[in-house]
Amino acid sequence: MTAVLPDKHGFFGTFGGQFVPETLMAALDEFERAYKQLKRDRAFRDELHDILGEFVGRPTPLTEARRFASLANGAFRLFLKREDLNHTGAHKINNAIGQALIAKRMGKQRVIAETGAGQHGVATATACALLGLQCVVYMGEVDMARQELNVFRMRLLGAEVVPVTSGSRTLKDAINEAIRDWVTNVRTTHYIIGSVLGPHPYPMIVRDFQSVIGREALAQLKKKTGALPDVAIACVGGGSNAIGLFYEMLPHPSIRMIGVEAGGRGAQLGEHAARFSGGALGVLHGTRSMVLQDEFGQIAETHSISAGLDYPSIGPEHAYLQEIGRVEYHDCSDDLALEAFHKLSESEGIIPALESSHALGWLLRNGQTIARDAVVVVNLSGRGDKDVPQVAAL
Repeated sequence: MTAVLPDKHGFFGTFGGQFVPETLMAALDEFERAYKQLKRDRAFRDELHDILGEFVGRPTPLTEARRFASLANGAFRLFLKREDLNHTGAHKINNAIGQALIAKRMGKQRVIAETGAGQHGVATATACALLGLQCVVYMGEVDMARQELNVFRMRLLGAEVVPVTSGSRTLKDAINEAIRDWVTNVRTTHYIIGSVLGPHPYPMIVRDFQSVIGREALAQLKKKTGALPDVAIACVGGGSNAIGLFYEMLPHPSIRMIGVEAGGRGAQLGEHAARFSGGALGVLHGTRSMVLQDEFGQIAETHSISAGLDYPSIGPEHAYLQEIGRVEYHDCSDDLALEAFHKLSESEGIIPALESSHALGWLLRNGQTIARDAVVVVNLSGRGDKDVPQVAAL
């Protein structure tokens, strides 16, 4: 990759951009200006660094998983980047803290967010509690039912959790409601988007805050193995944990990168959330990317056992990386993700989030195709505490 993307209009090739009502353009411009100014501000960078170190718990460890690697029929070395050990239990806190700091510097005292699995909602509620900001989180009723623990955690942290009863009552609909709120309250409110989605500059800013994952992983792997990884794997919903792992690795052509989508329970539209195998170019929530849609261009229903992967579109930078062939995208079924969930728990003493279990499931099924003595890193994007009641019910 020779160009630094996105371009000045927010495009990664033909993907990205700003497809929003005119009422939001000033807010997007204000956000981008503030970000570009603050990332050059030493005091802001120091404050972010201190919070990530002393509050979030960075750098997160890199754990070798020898027994799981053998279960995947591999002779490779497998390392897990332990984002599950962040405060709040997932990678989402990296971006939530960064955006909340920007919101406070912009003088916005009210923050809104959307959430699917609940981890971004918990992270945003945590950041707002830390910084003294009002917090409102939109969450689909279906996701609230399967993530009751995270709903309670958000309310415990002082956030208002608003149930979304429209549409499929999942992440897509929560984003719709958050955008409606933002349009109405744009002068006083900052919208913290949780993934590399939405209109420019969100995909760029979320990516930059999450790129700490790959930066740390490269340094840790060099210390442990003396070399770059051969393969990097991450699950992909909107795509923030994946781009967080991949971004610093993109300049190294020797690293094979694999994003794993939700294969759900079947190949038919509505049974999965695999945008590259079942989607088409479209616009959703302010950005142009690959979107699951029917023959009339209507957004399709999706399904995944994991609430965080149950989204009909994907971040525009991922669409670009797939188009140019730099990153491979595959899918993993519900059943295989569940198998990986149990096998990592039993073999390594680590209970992974169902989202992360999709990356592990792909490896479980395809480990024998990876070269002997290869170094593989999987981003363990979150811990599975939130999913235990759902898995127990299954």
